[in-house]
Amino acid sequence: MRQVPITPSRQSSSLLKGVFSKQGWLGGVNAWQLGVGAIALLIASPVLVVLTGLFTPAREIWQHLAETVLSRYIFNSLALLFGVGVGVVGIGVSTAWLVTTCQFPYRRWLEWALLLPLAAPAYILAFVYTEFLEYYGPVQTGLRTLFGWQSINAYWFPDIRSLGGAIALLTLVLYPYVYLLTRVAFLEQSTRTLEASRILGCSPWQSFWRVALPLARPAIAAGTALALMETLSDFGTVQYFGVDTFTTGIYRTWFGMGERIAATQLAALLLLFVLALILVEQWFRRHGRYYQTRNRSVLSRYHLRGWRRWSALLVCLIPITLGFLLPALLLLIDGFRHLDRITDRQLWEYARNSLVLASLGAILAGAIALFLAYGLRLHPSRPMQFSVRLAAMGYAVPGSVIAVGILVPLGRFDNTLDAWMRSTFDISTGLLLSGTIFALLFAYLVRFLAVAFNSVEASLNRIKPSLDDAARSLGHSPASTLRQVHFPLMGSGLITALLLVFVDVMKELPATLLIRPFNFDTLAIRAYQLASDERLAEAALPALAVVLAGIVPVILLSRQIQKTDSAT
Repeated sequence: MRQVPITPSRQSSSLLKGVFSKQGWLGGVNAWQLGVGAIALLIASPVLVVLTGLFTPAREIWQHLAETVLSRYIFNSLALLFGVGVGVVGIGVSTAWLVTTCQFPYRRWLEWALLLPLAAPAYILAFVYTEFLEYYGPVQTGLRTLFGWQSINAYWFPDIRSLGGAIALLTLVLYPYVYLLTRVAFLEQSTRTLEASRILGCSPWQSFWRVALPLARPAIAAGTALALMETLSDFGTVQYFGVDTFTTGIYRTWFGMGERIAATQLAALLLLFVLALILVEQWFRRHGRYYQTRNRSVLSRYHLRGWRRWSALLVCLIPITLGFLLPALLLLIDGFRHLDRITDRQLWEYARNSLVLASLGAILAGAIALFLAYGLRLHPSRPMQFSVRLAAMGYAVPGSVIAVGILVPLGRFDNTLDAWMRSTFDISTGLLLSGTIFALLFAYLVRFLAVAFNSVEASLNRIKPSLDDAARSLGHSPASTLRQVHFPLMGSGLITALLLVFVDVMKELPATLLIRPFNFDTLAIRAYQLASDERLAEAALPALAVVLAGIVPVILLSRQIQKTDSAT
């Protein structure tokens, strides 16, 4: 290749045109752009398939659903959204304000412990609390012994397997989304603004209500939207509690009734709910732009005295205890009772399946996220930004919707290929792609690519563009620059991305349940199956393994929040 001399005055333009633009162009489009566009279209294809299901005629099936269960699906889904939304905002905002601006006992410990409920999936809490609070559980047994009650008719006790129980458990595991983003927003607020409110005579409550809360509104809206998206995608909790939602309806319509078209249209309707949530969150951000001075001086905390300090401690301890400490303790107790099952070959087989899927999913998601982020760095054009956001939108889509969007086209492909092979060669190929590890890994990519991309992009953006220019001036290609310059500098970001996707895959239930190969179970599936068969004690070991895996991202988030706090 002929070397083109580069002068300092024309370094940037000549390098971009000479090194990048002339290599791999096809009709004015670079190879990186083609690759990013193709990946984005492939990753987004399941969502597009689901949306096209809205135009498929299925009048009789919809009439049957409308007369029987559709109204219940809508009511329960809306009730879940409202209840969980109120709960996560109340717990997340109050605890974030207390640990950020107030001084009380154990505050430093509580600021990261409030993230612990993220480690426990909601369906695990559903199994644990059902065994703990049911009629033969220790709570009701103790109450009957204490008060001398003879039967269930002698007293009233709330039913955990209900819509209210599902709202409570989902709130306990999802409030950290609001807590984390709101706390960061409080930390980044200008101290001068808050001090001005105090000088003007505002009490701590008035300062919070009139100044800090409006400034944090975009962060609160973003955290609430994330929590509500997870609520809509939940399957294990609502299925176990017998609460009919769109997620359970998709599973029942597909496997129970065998109606794929109706299941696809239910998935499309659920997707519309998710899109509405995204639009609402963006509307809040659009109308919540508050500009302030970035003063990094330390704001003096409110030193709580007397009963207020212990009330603050109690407010923070309740969600930690109910959302993590108590369930973890109960799982440990049940796990010790069944330690003999650790030698069970099936348990190790489930663990191996989970580890293989999580490892492969993390590696694939990390590699594709790196390709997308670096392609966007090379060509930060609007089409590239649109392609990357299109590929990363899967995290907002429930796993059951993604499963339907994958199974429908793969099923058609397998059936078409099988019919052609039968007619041409009299050979049946069967299902080559449907219900395979390939399909399952593809579902994980669609669902969790955004998790890896956000971490990789943040790490890549911390590298100065001058390093790219230096590598280009030395004759390095984009791939060589990525391999020799960027890759060594973004090791922590890549490791974080891999760990986060690894743990998310370990906990994923609906997509795995719908797509997994025959007789191929994971720890999450096994815990769900045992709990569904009322073998709650036996479900403790696989459930405990899932919870332990979930602690990894919590530790990472805790370290990050401590760094943020120490920088203020």
